[in-house]
Amino acid sequence: MDIIEAKEQFIQAWGTLGSSWGISRTMAQIHALLLVSSEPLSADDIMEKLQISRGNTNMTVRELIDWGLVYKEIIVGERREFFVAEKDMWQVSRCILRERKKRELDPLKRVFDSLAQVSNNSQTKDNQDFIKLIKDIQTLSEGADTILNKLIKVEKNWFLESFLKLFSKKKKISKDKA
Repeated sequence: MDIIEAKEQFIQAWGTLGSSWGISRTMAQIHALLLVSSEPLSADDIMEKLQISRGNTNMTVRELIDWGLVYKEIIVGERREFFVAEKDMWQVSRCILRERKKRELDPLKRVFDSLAQVSNNSQTKDNQDFIKLIKDIQTLSEGADTILNKLIKVEKNWFLESFLKLFSKKKKISKDKA
């Protein structure tokens, strides 16, 4: 496989992964194309390489900009807009976490916060079970929110160091047991 085929395969795979992040395949493919491009690309370049419409390209690039995954770049002497992707994968991960939290976890937390306010006038087992379920889910979502907020704020070097220490401890524990 040559580099061109590898890049095309990466773009297709990243597009498929996009649906797991809650974004469209096209949005992930544009992001992947910009990730693998060493030069800034115009909307025309993106349209041509991915065979998508101008409207889809423009709308999707704007959304990627809103996510913090893509930036406009000025090229002197050019009237067209050019775009580049954030290439630091730690920053990309943080942007995706932040947006998914905002779009998925935050609305869910609001629903469960509201449900937790329900009055339990009838002390039936069914009602008590429901109240307990809501409180358990609320506790879980608050914990997830805390963890995600910390991951979004944490610095790359600290996280990688901690992650590597965790693996080296597990390796040591495994060796000790053997």
